[in-house]
Amino acid sequence: MGHLRANGFKVKIEDHNDLGPIKARYGVPRSLEGCHTALVDGYVVEGHVPATTIRRLLRERPAVAGIAVPGMPAGSPGMETGGRPERYNVLTFDRSGKTTIYESH
Repeated sequence: MGHLRANGFKVKIEDHNDLGPIKARYGVPRSLEGCHTALVDGYVVEGHVPATTIRRLLRERPAVAGIAVPGMPAGSPGMETGGRPERYNVLTFDRSGKTTIYESH
């Protein structure tokens, strides 16, 4: 959340013991589930997605339910461990579960 705040996003945190129902309600495919789920101007943002990618999503407004970074790749926002960063993809997803690569990092 610090990454988003540092990049000008207002963040409201809600802690839940079980995010499963929330992820299901917003159509997050099980294969893309991460530890964080956010709602940003009508889109779902799942996992450790860079702020620059969220800004791109909001600028382009593609016809998708949201974007996701599966897992917790080293070097993604919040996962800067000082070790070697991993290559990772940001994926779009729609309500039917179809995914496509939106960006690579």
